[in-house]
Amino acid sequence: MQRAMTVVPHLGLRLQALPLALGRPLSRAQDVLRRTPLYDFHLAHGGKMVAFAGWSLPVQYRDSHVDSHLHTRRHCSLFDVSHMLQTKILGCDRVKLMESLVVGDIAELRPNQGTLSLFTNEAGGIEDDLIVTSTSEGYLYVVSNAGCWDKDLALMQGKVRELQNMGSDVSLEVVDNALLALQGPTATQVLQAGVADDLRKLPFMTSAVMEVFGVSGCRVTRCGYTGEDGVEISVPAAAAVRLAAALLENPEVKLAGLAARDSLRLEAGLCLYGSDIDEHTTPVEGSLSWTLGTVTSGCPSPCLKKNVAMGYVPSEYSRPGTPLLVEVRRKQQMAVVSKMPFVTTNYYTLK
Repeated sequence: MQRAMTVVPHLGLRLQALPLALGRPLSRAQDVLRRTPLYDFHLAHGGKMVAFAGWSLPVQYRDSHVDSHLHTRRHCSLFDVSHMLQTKILGCDRVKLMESLVVGDIAELRPNQGTLSLFTNEAGGIEDDLIVTSTSEGYLYVVSNAGCWDKDLALMQGKVRELQNMGSDVSLEVVDNALLALQGPTATQVLQAGVADDLRKLPFMTSAVMEVFGVSGCRVTRCGYTGEDGVEISVPAAAAVRLAAALLENPEVKLAGLAARDSLRLEAGLCLYGSDIDEHTTPVEGSLSWTLGTVTSGCPSPCLKKNVAMGYVPSEYSRPGTPLLVEVRRKQQMAVVSKMPFVTTNYYTLK
């Protein structure tokens, strides 16, 4: 659902919203879209394919968007996120390279620990958000957004060349694996049946390489984009369909698409690059004094059964509980500033 909105505080300040596009239906002109290794698998399972960030991806399956969303919150869902850019940064100077590009202390990461970080430009604006994992195999594993694929890759490759010309030991490899996200409160219970490793020892934002349902060489990272417990599995492309089929054999698991992924991340208060953050937004934007505010994304919350949105307001209107007027299709509705996440997150940490 695409909806343009404006937000109008009681004192008369108008906040213009940006429409959020989950994807466009496919047309003949879009036949050049990239396909993940699971493209035919999606079609066979009733996936409605749309164009998203240069890829053909399922927006939903036979179940409704709301049913998929609620199934993820109550059980677990399998998402194909193979459109994400996966890279390895290798060499003795890999940390030096990454710390020259991102906001974050990469040197302090423990083996197989990851962190959410940001590529920033010279003005401090956010070029992309990404996850960086310092692996025990001696490289950095980086996952960044498909919509920023070209600029992220150019940024990292340019810095590699710069450091190599200065004599540094660093190189970059693009990982051509598929990437599957199994998300929901029963996700690790489902996955545990297919791995020898004890997943109770794998807390949020850590990863390990393991065999998963007979597929070797998988990197399992305890993370996700839904606010629920779950994992992302980087799997060799040739084995992606086999692994997805194995996971779906468990009745707890259903396929879910972009629509559910977007409403889940919004309930969890997670930003979407290009809507909630971009190159004109800094990591500390919330502390700035805005003269204009913006609603950046919003949708009906299947869990709360009310509309929720993320955005920016002037600091004087940012206190939780502040009443606002929201204009939707020329009709004004009452709204209130709330703390995020809208729905409590359930990330797994070691007790």
